[in-house]
Amino acid sequence: MIKKILPAMIGAALIGGVGSAVADVTAFGHIDTSFNSTKDDTLGNNDRLNNLDCTTCSVGFKGSEDLGNGLKAIFKLDFQYDTTERNRVRGGRTASVTGVTSGGATVTGSATGVSTGSGAFTDRDQWLGLASNYGKVRIGTISTLYKSHGAMIDPVYRTSVQGRDWGLQSALQRGAGDAGQGRATNTIRYDSPTFAGFQVGGHYTVQNETTAAPNADSPYGIGGQWKGGGFLAFADYITSDTGGDDSAWRIGGRFGFDKFAVFGQYEGDSGLISQQQGLQTAGKGDGADVWFIGGTAGFGNNMIYAAYGQGKDGNGIANIDTGYDSWEIVGTHSLSKRTKGYLGFAQIDADQSGVGKLDNWTLGMKHTF
Repeated sequence: MIKKILPAMIGAALIGGVGSAVADVTAFGHIDTSFNSTKDDTLGNNDRLNNLDCTTCSVGFKGSEDLGNGLKAIFKLDFQYDTTERNRVRGGRTASVTGVTSGGATVTGSATGVSTGSGAFTDRDQWLGLASNYGKVRIGTISTLYKSHGAMIDPVYRTSVQGRDWGLQSALQRGAGDAGQGRATNTIRYDSPTFAGFQVGGHYTVQNETTAAPNADSPYGIGGQWKGGGFLAFADYITSDTGGDDSAWRIGGRFGFDKFAVFGQYEGDSGLISQQQGLQTAGKGDGADVWFIGGTAGFGNNMIYAAYGQGKDGNGIANIDTGYDSWEIVGTHSLSKRTKGYLGFAQIDADQSGVGKLDNWTLGMKHTF
């Protein structure tokens, strides 16, 4: 009922409450709640941290208006919230280098990927654009192609065991900002129409320049994909445009049908992954490549997913071993087309001496509308 009432209210507001609605507006959302039991070897004891988690839960509105001659105005407003209303500790890369002093410089940032929150309402993708037979252009806060392609090969995306939180995918698949993060602010993104299975696109971030910083850097990225015969293949390039070591590239794909599939990707770090994971000093350092391979198998309403990956050592911080191994196995059961339950285990084993392992058991349920 709410899904029907809210779009009608917004549609009426769009036209000032007069006449018939000309905008097609849809409400949508995602709710994922899980119980997580996490053990961190660095705590020096056998205690497990038990918490409830709401992983990227969100609600929003999207729609379009026919402008004639094959042209449409399109928009999306997506907001994230936390139903558990608690400080959140999620899994991520364990090789923390925050505060490490190297070559006289103190490194700020972390390779852990652990995030905290207090249940606040925050922005997700929010944009306005135009669509036609020549593709679509969107302006606002938008997921990069790099992030979009990564989500295509994560069957547990937006759950507590999603790959980007457990080192199977790099930090370029998460976060928000104007320096190469997964969700780019102040950004223009173009996606071409699909031709013979091929599609290309790119994004360009317009930095907010001031008199104090009149020539700010402008991150950008390009990518393409091909779908056909059960195959998906993609390639991406992205840079923060800060100079020095500031870019990354990626190739990946998927092959399979329905619940039986294999997939994987390789992310080559030319500095940007190191930037986002706090592994650079003075803008120098690269080589923190990340790769993973995984597969799914299912029968009826049930599916098993397993994946293994590694993060390689970066060369931006002297004498710091930042490599790690990561793996997870998850079982899901679909209660309906929109609701499923899952049980899984994920672990990261860091190479750095004294860091050890981080593992997590999770039991959750996910609903989309």
